[in-house]
Amino acid sequence: MSKKRRTGDKLENDDGDAKGTAAVIASGVTASAIAASYNDQIRPVLDAVDRLRHLKVTQEGIQLPTIVVVVGDQSSGKSSVLESLAGISLPRGQGICTRVPLVMRLQGDPSADSPKLQLEYSNGRVVTTTEAKVADAINAATAEIAGSGKGISDAPITLVVRKRGVPDLTLVDLPGITRVPVQGQPEDIYDQIAKIIKEYITPKESIILNVLSATVDFPTCESIRMSQQVDRTGERTLAVVTKVDKAPEGLLEKVTMDDVHIGLGYVCVRNRVGEETYDQKRIEEARLFKNHTLLSKIDKSMVGIPVLAQRLMQIQATIIAKCLPDIVKQINDRLMRSSTELDQMPPDLINTGDAVRVFFHIVKKVCTSLEKILVRGEFGGYPDDCYFHGTARIAEMLNRYAKKLPTECPRCSDENFLTEEMRVLEETVGINLPNFLPRSAFHVMLKKKVEMVSQVPQDLVNEVWEYVEDLVMKILLQHSENFPQVQSSCRRAIQSLMEKTRARSAQHVKEMIEMELVADYTANPDYMKTWEAIMEDQKKFMDSVENKSNPSKITLKCFGEVDGTANRVQVLRLVDGLALHVLRGVKRLVENDLEDELGNELLGNNMAGVERMLSPPPSTGTKRDRLKKSIVLLQQSKEVVANIMDRISAADEA
Repeated sequence: MSKKRRTGDKLENDDGDAKGTAAVIASGVTASAIAASYNDQIRPVLDAVDRLRHLKVTQEGIQLPTIVVVVGDQSSGKSSVLESLAGISLPRGQGICTRVPLVMRLQGDPSADSPKLQLEYSNGRVVTTTEAKVADAINAATAEIAGSGKGISDAPITLVVRKRGVPDLTLVDLPGITRVPVQGQPEDIYDQIAKIIKEYITPKESIILNVLSATVDFPTCESIRMSQQVDRTGERTLAVVTKVDKAPEGLLEKVTMDDVHIGLGYVCVRNRVGEETYDQKRIEEARLFKNHTLLSKIDKSMVGIPVLAQRLMQIQATIIAKCLPDIVKQINDRLMRSSTELDQMPPDLINTGDAVRVFFHIVKKVCTSLEKILVRGEFGGYPDDCYFHGTARIAEMLNRYAKKLPTECPRCSDENFLTEEMRVLEETVGINLPNFLPRSAFHVMLKKKVEMVSQVPQDLVNEVWEYVEDLVMKILLQHSENFPQVQSSCRRAIQSLMEKTRARSAQHVKEMIEMELVADYTANPDYMKTWEAIMEDQKKFMDSVENKSNPSKITLKCFGEVDGTANRVQVLRLVDGLALHVLRGVKRLVENDLEDELGNELLGNNMAGVERMLSPPPSTGTKRDRLKKSIVLLQQSKEVVANIMDRISAADEA
């Protein structure tokens, strides 16, 4: 009876297995139909993105979507998940199996009679391989990149898999996270791995496929901690739970409670065991989640490699639809910047005549800029940089100069008022009427006042020309940045010109001071007005003397206070005269002297200076080539995206 029951049980189990197998086959057929329909819609988009990636448009700073980054702690089963998705065997062994980023580009091809695999690495090297030899090929490429030891590298290997039945996905397998280095690994192995992982999972366009072993507590996984650092809400993180058959207890609660905030949900899978084929593995996986007492309670939308593949493709489709408009904008912006930058590059100069024309074009632009900011007071080219507001800065210097010059008669410090004047008067005492100031005494005092301020005008012109020289140099270097080979000559020309300008100003200041020392003459209206008022009082005094009937005492209002009119006249002359000299000097420099000096320096000596312009520096040629390649790449990328956008628009209209 017991034997019959066991037989019956076996028959019942066999029947269940057959039904399970049939269900898997039926599910596979349905999945294939769904995948075919899905690939018809999304495959062109994926191909377009893959084409952009192949063009290396990311080197232009343009982020591409649809990269699924696979992360997990060491021995969490990452490689097994990728093997199940791709249907190929990857390197296995103890310790870190993945030592470099492995970019897997899976391309489903229903018409493929046999799988086609190739590796791409080390700046364009391509190695064709087979399913049987792909693991060895990956190991050989890894050893070439990262060495034959246990070290890692951030240089990626791309594995292109084109075969029937695989989903259209691009995944990046990264080294498993380990904290403790083993023999042969560097002490900072954790930091190296963490740096690589964060580089791939940080871009908002990437999807994080976090592989977790069912045998551990999810919150303790280092991969969870890393993904939460860049994706706190989990909106772009999908978790794959492996080794479910080894720890089924409590798994349902783990994936439904979601203590670690996995925004895109969980998918539980069974690892391939031993020498199982991938078809056998798929059947056993379906049987496990159907018949196991605990695992069968997990919702069918959360179990199995087929579910994982479909979820990933759906996520890719959503991300692509979201990112394509932004990619178009990035490509257009970058293309415009590169084209503008290329247009601003110096032209190719064929002969000396070309060089002379370009040189005078540069000089004209420099003089025009300087005329705007130093003469006309226009600073539209530098609205936020006050240093380049030339007329305002020079006016500030003149105002400080005018305030520094005394507005009243200066006297030596620590002396009482009129002490110096009294001393001069005492020295002019002679056999004559007292309290009458001789003209010679007045001239002595006036001369001393002038000598006391004689250095102030010289300080002003030094300050002005130092500023003007620096400004001219900055503007010239800015306009000649494409020809650094002539900038040293231009610098010499400017220095020579400014030495001449300073010498002229020094001579002018010297002559101004000498003229003030020659005589005490002025026709200044203020002085003449004061003099006329004094003469009016003189008339009253003389009338009082000649008319005996008038009072013997009179009041002369002009002598009621001390006035430094004579000295103030000199101050005004020194301020106004020097201001006009500075303005004339600036105008002369901008309109005539600068062009002449630069021309003499670069066109002299049989035009040796401009001939250097015919030999551009290597950096200029390198930059021009880089920009041309960038423009070609971006134009190709723009065409790729435009074609796919047209197809999407046509599909929407249909």
